[in-house]
Amino acid sequence: MVNTKIYKSVYILAEELLEANNRHNQEAFDALYIDLQTICTDNENTDKDHPVQWETLADFTEELDEALVIYQKALEKAIKINSKDFMSSIAFSMAVLQVELGQIEAAVVNLQNAKISANKIEDKELKNEIHDLLVELTAE
Repeated sequence: MVNTKIYKSVYILAEELLEANNRHNQEAFDALYIDLQTICTDNENTDKDHPVQWETLADFTEELDEALVIYQKALEKAIKINSKDFMSSIAFSMAVLQVELGQIEAAVVNLQNAKISANKIEDKELKNEIHDLLVELTAE
């Protein structure tokens, strides 16, 4: 279970990061990103550590290779707490980046894992996105 205070902080930072990005305010974006990164590192390996903060950090990481490393960390934390929702969404996000980077085989593996995890979640839209991308990548 995620700490409510941390969840709210991460959620607010995500909204502010989106707003800074939409306004093309790189200075504000960078400062907010550092705030989010600080939450992640301050809580790492404590009882407040949760995949939501790492997934959010990865979502706003501009360097794709770096984002993949952060998503991997988030995925490991999701697996540790057996959160099928986070396991599915993180693996899907990783796959999307891997497709963008031309890492198709790795993307397929992540999508297959996301599909397995998604069997236990209610988010039909995510299930469909996973399925559609997997079909697209494996169609002969």
